[in-house]
Amino acid sequence: MKRDFASLNPQEALWVAVAIEERNAQIYENFASMFQDYDRETVEIFKEMAAEEWEHGKELESRYRKCYGEQRLELVPGDIQQPMEAPVVSEGELFIYQGLSMREALEVGLRAEREARDYYRHLAKRTSDEELRKLYQELADTEDDHERRLGNKLREHAERA
Repeated sequence: MKRDFASLNPQEALWVAVAIEERNAQIYENFASMFQDYDRETVEIFKEMAAEEWEHGKELESRYRKCYGEQRLELVPGDIQQPMEAPVVSEGELFIYQGLSMREALEVGLRAEREARDYYRHLAKRTSDEELRKLYQELADTEDDHERRLGNKLREHAERA
């Protein structure tokens, strides 16, 4: 059964945050690979965003280990009731998504960034750890920037179509 944000304890919330960053990084790496022969500027945005997401994931994972040690949880973003439905496209699945258009990829990215931003804003409001609250707010701000960049590319793409 899916769980609500509010039901997550701080450890679970941080664990899911790490998974969100890893999921989004993988999405962007795969999109960069899929569209490498089309729009170089958009591919570079996907690559940059993937690098940022991996870095965020490492930062969150380090924070997790500092707080909770090596204890692993079974919880993943898909276990959360709120929409976190951006697909993970593995290398083996690339051929399935070959029909995915650049517009659709940008829309997937927008959705993933909005979901991550909303998640971090929610966590920033409810955490009592000031250092972690600041980190969550910084991540929400970064996701806002990613959303803006992808939104601009989506508008440019629509204008060319």
